[in-house]
Amino acid sequence: MVTDSNPIPRRGLIVGNYCHDVLHRDGLVVAQTLGGAPSFISTVLDALSLPFHTISKVGSDFSYAAATSNHPPLVVPTSRTTLFHAHFTSCQPERILNRVGSCHPIFPSDLLHEPRFEFGMAVGVGGEVLPETLERMTEICDQVFVDIQALIRTFDHVEGGRVRLVGLKESGFYHLLPRIAFLKASANEAAFVDVEEVRKWCCVVVTHGKDGCEVFCKDGVFSVAPFEADQVDPTGAGDCFLGGFAAGIVNGLSVPDAALLGNFFGSLAVAQVGPPKLDFTLFQMVRDEMHKRKVHDFPCFGRRDEWPGFLKAPHQDQFHASLVAAKAIIMCPIQESEWNVLNSPKVLEQNNVRSRVSLNSDHEESIPIVDGKP
Repeated sequence: MVTDSNPIPRRGLIVGNYCHDVLHRDGLVVAQTLGGAPSFISTVLDALSLPFHTISKVGSDFSYAAATSNHPPLVVPTSRTTLFHAHFTSCQPERILNRVGSCHPIFPSDLLHEPRFEFGMAVGVGGEVLPETLERMTEICDQVFVDIQALIRTFDHVEGGRVRLVGLKESGFYHLLPRIAFLKASANEAAFVDVEEVRKWCCVVVTHGKDGCEVFCKDGVFSVAPFEADQVDPTGAGDCFLGGFAAGIVNGLSVPDAALLGNFFGSLAVAQVGPPKLDFTLFQMVRDEMHKRKVHDFPCFGRRDEWPGFLKAPHQDQFHASLVAAKAIIMCPIQESEWNVLNSPKVLEQNNVRSRVSLNSDHEESIPIVDGKP
């Protein structure tokens, strides 16, 4: 059989494990939810009708098969699902995050060997993305987006799997930077990256929660405005940001406009409990606005310095205003739904979900450094 030497790329490949997240406050379990970046990113890409394939591993104990039926994981019978416990006390605001158990890592052989993908997203949270797996992604995906937490998290087994951060240069991934397109980090994580050095190799996007984000490219830095949000639960805000940002780039937006779209989806995420529930029909407005702002077909990053997408987008305030209008429509059913959730007996018994602190949020928090160095 004759095969095409240059097969047409499929759209997206999302690599990262689903998780079980358990939240403890003052020694009591107050929430158990579906976790892992793919659970949040998939809602964004689905809302924008952007097809993709997910590579996630779980154990036979996985509790959320129904919730992930559209993007099912690979079940490893000999393993258990990655499990995180987050501990908070009333007198100490900083969380202690522990990876109590972990599923098998995602190996290069787990990735599909079929036609290429237009983009890939390495979004592990529990150490499941290996350097050789990310390297394979750069070979089969035209462009790769990476969440820094997939690269710099380590787990101290002496302290029950406590999550710590190491410098990117010590992570084993640093040599791959010239082969990825975008690296996303929270403001806290950016201290472990050396942004000024890394932006020589790839574009770095640093999120600042309610203050929007900054984009660091080779020849410049710019800030992108946030969206107001009535925060209910910040879990997954950074994941939804990255999903919106990647979707914007893939659909031909300039980098500033894609970052604005990321801020938009981050603001939707914090207004809901858990992975956001998005009405796909309401997102036609957003898709229409994206089409109006399209400046090119899917970019060729092999000629990144010549690509105009990094230039400051004209009239971005108009795009912002259009998204604000779309958000007002989208939030109507969400706010009603969340009001019902917030007033349910179960949630009231759990000290009101508005007081919850997230497991995978992109808000500012401290995670210990290793050996005293960022």
